Amino acid sequence: MIRRIVLALTCVVAAMPSAHAGDDSAAMTRVVSGFYGAVLALPQGGIPDAKARKSLEPFVSPALDGLLVQGEAAEASYAALTKNEVPPLLEGDIFTSMFEGATAFRVGDCRTHGAKAECSVSLTYESPGDKPQHWSDTAIVVETASGWRVDDIDFGGNWAFANKGTLKENLTFAIHNAQGGGD
Repeated sequence: MIRRIVLALTCVVAAMPSAHAGDDSAAMTRVVSGFYGAVLALPQGGIPDAKARKSLEPFVSPALDGLLVQGEAAEASYAALTKNEVPPLLEGDIFTSMFEGATAFRVGDCRTHGAKAECSVSLTYESPGDKPQHWSDTAIVVETASGWRVDDIDFGGNWAFANKGTLKENLTFAIHNAQGGGD
């Protein structure tokens, strides 16, 4: 009898990692969906201010949130340095490949690599009278003390004026260039 109980418990414990992986995938999808929902609701382009960042905070990693805070400060410093006579360092939607942003999204599969994962995101931008544009970006999510959070975006747009590289690279560029007035 004890052998059967031990065997049954062993089977239950052995099945737990796969159940946990399914829960992780669902949790990743929820956080990425929440993130893009908040992004689509943002009232402005460029680096979000403190008020706009509040809607993103439940979905982003502490590292990304810190870069957004630094980015906002860098933009303010740059605006003062240039006396607001030049455009901001980062304009338009900084969270998707498309300058205008997206009007719809769908989170696809998430592939886990330890405490990090990549989630494909299909995005659409529709403007009345124009043909809809479709593309895919990749949300990089990391496991934090608060659960899975978006840590970066790898832009997948392949047109001439698409955001290139990653969100963190673009924020780092803005922070660095704000100090030299864009030099």
